[in-house]
Amino acid sequence: MRLKDIREDRDMTQKKIAEYLHIRQNTYSQYETGQRQLPIDVLVKLADFFGTSADYILGITDESKPYPRARERT
Repeated sequence: MRLKDIREDRDMTQKKIAEYLHIRQNTYSQYETGQRQLPIDVLVKLADFFGTSADYILGITDESKPYPRARERT
């Protein structure tokens, strides 16, 4: 995962991102180091927060631009 690189590129601290996610800094640190699996809801929040795609965070693509939003179905 690219969490640490993305965070550092934006000059953010783990504490600041953990506050945004309403989790402890230690928990976020474990996401960055791979000691704890990243829940899907947290992955989505991080993609929105960083303005990128979940695939980019996970290292599936090198394209950092987010995908267009899906239209809501009625």
